[in-house]
Amino acid sequence: MRNLIHLNQDWRFIQKDVGLPDHLPADWRKVDLPHTWNEIDGHDGNGSYDRGRYWYAKSFKTPVQPLGKGRVYVEILAAGQQATVYVNGREAVYHEGGYSIFRADITDLCKEKEENLLVVACSNAYKDSVYPQSADFTFYGGLYRGVNLISVPDAHFDLDYYGGLGFQVTPRVCECGAAAFEMEAWVKNADENFTVMYSIQDALGREVAGAVRPAQDTRVTVYVPDAIKWDMDHPYLYTVTALLQRRNEAYDEVSVRTGVRSFSCDPDKGFIINGVETPLRGVSRHQDRLYVGNALSRQEHYEDAEIIKELGANTIRLAHYQHSQDFYDACDELGFAVWAEIPFISVFNTDLAAHENCISQMKELIIQNYNHPSIMFWGISNEILIGGISDKLVENHVELNALCKKLDPSRLTTIAHVSMTPANSPMHGITDIESYNHYFGWYGGRMEDNGPWLDEFHRTHPEICLGLSEYGCEGIVTYHGPNPACKDYSEEYQALYHEHMAKVLEERPWIWSSHVWNMFDFGCAARDEGGVSGRNNKGLVTMDRKTKKDSYFIYKAYWNKEPMVHICGRRYAQRAGERTKIRVYSNQPAVTLYLNGKKVEEKSADKVFVFTVALEDGFNTIVAATGNLKDTIVLQKVEKEPSIYVLPEVNERAEGVANWFKLTGDMDLKAPMEFPEGKYSVKDTMEEIAKCPQAMEVVAEAIKLTMNMKVTPGEGMWDMLKAMTMETAISMAGSLAPEGFLESLNAKLIRFDK
Repeated sequence: MRNLIHLNQDWRFIQKDVGLPDHLPADWRKVDLPHTWNEIDGHDGNGSYDRGRYWYAKSFKTPVQPLGKGRVYVEILAAGQQATVYVNGREAVYHEGGYSIFRADITDLCKEKEENLLVVACSNAYKDSVYPQSADFTFYGGLYRGVNLISVPDAHFDLDYYGGLGFQVTPRVCECGAAAFEMEAWVKNADENFTVMYSIQDALGREVAGAVRPAQDTRVTVYVPDAIKWDMDHPYLYTVTALLQRRNEAYDEVSVRTGVRSFSCDPDKGFIINGVETPLRGVSRHQDRLYVGNALSRQEHYEDAEIIKELGANTIRLAHYQHSQDFYDACDELGFAVWAEIPFISVFNTDLAAHENCISQMKELIIQNYNHPSIMFWGISNEILIGGISDKLVENHVELNALCKKLDPSRLTTIAHVSMTPANSPMHGITDIESYNHYFGWYGGRMEDNGPWLDEFHRTHPEICLGLSEYGCEGIVTYHGPNPACKDYSEEYQALYHEHMAKVLEERPWIWSSHVWNMFDFGCAARDEGGVSGRNNKGLVTMDRKTKKDSYFIYKAYWNKEPMVHICGRRYAQRAGERTKIRVYSNQPAVTLYLNGKKVEEKSADKVFVFTVALEDGFNTIVAATGNLKDTIVLQKVEKEPSIYVLPEVNERAEGVANWFKLTGDMDLKAPMEFPEGKYSVKDTMEEIAKCPQAMEVVAEAIKLTMNMKVTPGEGMWDMLKAMTMETAISMAGSLAPEGFLESLNAKLIRFDK
């Protein structure tokens, strides 16, 4: 029978590219898996992180099968981003792609009675043919999900096909109330004496159906009467087992948990599961944690899922790569509709080898995760038009979509468009359903622009099922104030933004899904904004999972059915002024506020209750009550609020914009722009402008003033942004760029010769 051996303890690791050792090195550092060498520098704010090729080593004994015959596989659960595996000095496998399972048959490389040396050379260095090429997150290196040995008899379920189980189950809903379980297994080295025995058990472990097939022809459909359906509120799981049998002896066994459900999307009705219209409202998730990086334990993956479930979300977009099997298991158990995708993101590489890497990663994603009932959508790319569009790019998307439908016709395909993707783009209509990443109210425009934009697209394209795959803004719990505004990074503005967005989505159930960017703050070593470098701080929860920001609770009020009440602004603890506003979130119809034991007011409202109170000198106790629920905070009235409440750059930016216009001169900024031949202009890409240091200096200042982002050639997110024209960049800034700003930028740029 199959024997799974975890090889996660007592590894040796060296953070140098020393080459292949011929014995277990005693002087390398001892580590346990999961492990990444970027657990600190991947988000510590130093501006970069170690991207190199480093070495892991471990000894192991060859597992023995009872009959003396069999195969031994090494299974790498993930290695960021490229890895070569050696056994006893000989190469077993090379793999490109940092997020998927891969295996190698090492039987012929193993020694029978001696210790074997397993070595993995792991690299997160840039490679032109491997996605992601460049993106707004850290590409952690290391063996960050663990390593296994799998010992099987000669006859066994296939372990060689793209990291899959060799077993697929497709449950389909029948009109009569039954479910048809379509099952197929792939068996290696089995003759006519072998059969595959299928068993379906309900959630209590009782067998409800079964079938037996010859090992050479395993496909079969089995019906389960009165099947219980899986949905996000009741994630009912069946266990399906395939047993490889030779006469009276079991040789190999694999099992999966699956759910019976039907689902679809309609442009006007949104998402439908088991015949019930159910708008999908949830979050996106990155897999890293503070000073842990992406080397999470199974428990930590489950904790993330439980925090999301507490929010009341019913969907998760797993960005921007294949996540751990532990997290997919949690989604199956807790009930989420999952969007799973490959890291085909931001920057398109025309190299054929890069396209082949996309295809390989898509095959791995689908084949390895086919049996998870929570997964309903395969995502083929994210914001890929940042670098522009081409016929080849469109062609590659068509091919990827066709691949998804061939491997798995039971699920829907989708795509996440960058905000500037035109309504008439050839990128529309490739996938079954579509979504947009919009940041109106943060990177450009106003939060109030979101609803009208969605309505207009829906009117223009009534045939497209439209979703909102990303939206959000930064919230840093240090920053506060009575007048929150876009780009002040305050917890208050983030809360106001999400108040608005939650209502926009509630009013539009035809939006098939929405995903807040992001559930948790996450590592992006290249970032430097808002006074917190090395991270993207758009999370509803901090990267260490210790603090739920106020924005978390507005969604809990909208999405969680359990009664709740939450007072906002508890970290805005010292307040000046005669009066201050107290915001309360609750899913109850009325809330009463008390100040220092005295009733202030009872209000009725929908989710957001706003009170105005006059604080007394010193400390004040605020209580919000609804039914049997109460929440309490303490505020101090002060003469002057702490300076740390305001990001210094907020005031500097306003002064900088005014100074920008002064330096432009008295030219008519509303006159038609000119684009003299041989001169730079806003129609040039950042990469072209970077050839002139003086012109690039102007561009960097413009980006800093309008979007509060630092852009330096060769650093940070340069690879992701370099193909963007300044005309596009400033248009994305929207209202953050004052009237005349684009014209003034062009006027400055045309002073420089190409």
